[in-house]
Amino acid sequence: MSNAELASSYAALILADDGVEITADKLQTILKAAKIADVEPIWTQLIAKALEGKDVKELLSNVGSGGGAAAAAGPGAAAGGAGGAAEEAKEEEKEEEKEESDEDMGFGLFD
Repeated sequence: MSNAELASSYAALILADDGVEITADKLQTILKAAKIADVEPIWTQLIAKALEGKDVKELLSNVGSGGGAAAAAGPGAAAGGAGGAAEEAKEEEKEEEKEESDEDMGFGLFD
């Protein structure tokens, strides 16, 4: 990661911490105040566009959670109970069997 990218990212974090909307102009203002002169405007525009309409604090607090797919289970999953879990386990076992069957064929990646 270049210094320009890093400086723009930190400037975005500063704006998010203050609860200010992240725009390219505001990022440039922070970078000028910090006396970081070698940042091209494209970096601030890219970061502002990427974070547009997003809650940066929430993004940072959910970095390690990784459980996005589990939340997608709808009301049908609650009604299914353990039956749905059993079906998922069977599907996983079938996938594992398919992966193991490749090894039985006598050739592999490093043979």
